[in-house]
Order: sequence, then C-alpha cells, then structure tokens
Amino acid sequence: MRTAFIGLGVMGYPMAGHLQKAGCEVVVYNRSSERAQAWVAQYGGQCAETPAAAAACADLILVCVGNDDDVRSVVFGQQGVLAGAPEGAIVVDHTTASADLARELEQACAANKLGFLDAPVSGGQAGAENGQLTVMVGGKEDVFTRAKPLLEHYARCVRLLGGAGSGQLAKMVNQVCIAGVVQGLAEGLHFAEQAGLDAAAVVEVISQGAAQSWQMNNRYQTMLAGEYEHGFAVDWMRKDLGIVLEEAKRLGMELELTQQVDKYYAEVQDMGGGRWDTSSLLARLKD
Repeated sequence: MRTAFIGLGVMGYPMAGHLQKAGCEVVVYNRSSERAQAWVAQYGGQCAETPAAAAACADLILVCVGNDDDVRSVVFGQQGVLAGAPEGAIVVDHTTASADLARELEQACAANKLGFLDAPVSGGQAGAENGQLTVMVGGKEDVFTRAKPLLEHYARCVRLLGGAGSGQLAKMVNQVCIAGVVQGLAEGLHFAEQAGLDAAAVVEVISQGAAQSWQMNNRYQTMLAGEYEHGFAVDWMRKDLGIVLEEAKRLGMELELTQQVDKYYAEVQDMGGGRWDTSSLLARLKD
C-alpha cells in the first residue's frame, strides 16, 4: 500500500522507517522539514511540504503527533490530511489523544469517504525502534482488517478493542497501570536503600516472584544509578494522565492513585525533570 506518515518524532521516525524497509512507498511530513529530509536521507521514500500533499496518493495515512490540537492541525484545514486524502483511504491516528477526538475524527473521515482507526501505541522509543510496539485499536472491523498487516511491521501486538475511541480508552488504562507500578517500584527501591539492603540484589530475588513487572526488569538498574535520560518523558506522561483524569471525571470516577502519581510527576517537573524518563519518580524521593 502507498503510505503517508505524518509526524516524525521519537516514535514516528522509526515507525515510518519500518514501513519503508518493508517495501512500502512512504511519503513523510513533519513540521520541521529538516527532520523529514533527514528521514528520507536515511530510509529513502519522499517528503512532502504539507499533510495534504503527503496524503494525496496514499492508501494508508498514519498520524503520530503530540496531542489533540496537534492532530487537528494536521488533519483539518486546507493543507490537512482530509483535504488531500483520496476516497477509500484509511487514516490511522497513533497519537495518544482523547476518545472524544477519535470519535470526531471518525465522523470527519466518514464524511470524506475515508476509513478511520484510533490506534495509540505502547512500548516507548525502544519499542518503536525495535518494531515491538503494542497497538490498541478502535474502529470498524473491515477497516482494521485492511490496515493491520502494515501496522504489524512495527508492532508485536495489534488488537481491535471496539468502536472509535476504544483504542484511546485502552491506552488510558495502560497509563493508569504504568503510573501505579512505577510509583510502587520507586518506593520499593527507596525503602530497600534506606533499610541498608543491596537494592539490586533484592530486585534480582523478587523479580522471580509475584512482584515482577516490565518496569522492574527494564528500569531498576537505571533508577538506582539515577539515569533518566531515556524512554518516555515525564512531560508526555503528564499529558496522558491529564487525558485519563478528564475522562474519569466525565465517567463520574475518582482515580485517587492516578491523581496522586500525577502530582508526583508535577514535582519531578519542578525539579527540572520534564524530559526525564517516567522512572524518575525515584528522584523525588531522594531529593
């Protein structure tokens, strides 16, 4: 399929690269044209000056930008995706955004005779680079069936979870669970050190039991070393948790743990750690 990829951040850049290496004809657009040109120099393909131009000949149009407003800026308007996409194409939004936006986009795409999937991803920069992302998808089954083979070029798991917005809601669940696990790990490591234990040795033992998690296996060593210059940034996590808490409010729910961890991440931002990895919750305990 002819493919357009809109947004070449730390996630989109390698994701688009996997498609090009798999033999897709990829046209990329990025707000910073220098980054798009660098992508073409590395992978081949082409770059376009506008989202509309990128989408003009595409069967599949993938969007991976920052937030709801960023998505609207590249999808709508005279130079947006909808202005250029040919009838029958599929728009896939990989941005972690609101479920309301997903429903809005599905309606707009339908009005333009386009398919739509909301498909946020999990796995971070490493997952994108290694083609091992998890993709949570909302939309219609026939549209999903057409798009899935291409999404699998950079994912180890691609699952349709319901209608439009379901992918975004699933990503909210993902972020709630990560927030709680990382805070628990940070407190556990801090407790071990304060109690005079060899924290690394403790983790080697407890990671063989019920306390094991991806965060424990992949982050405890860098956490103990105070290394937070990798992975998913605190600024992004706070954006995601803001979406979660807004949706919870709409549902009449109070996510007490998530609210508290969000406040802890705000403290990390105040420490100058907005670009640190989310595992930097340990840093505020040592501060």
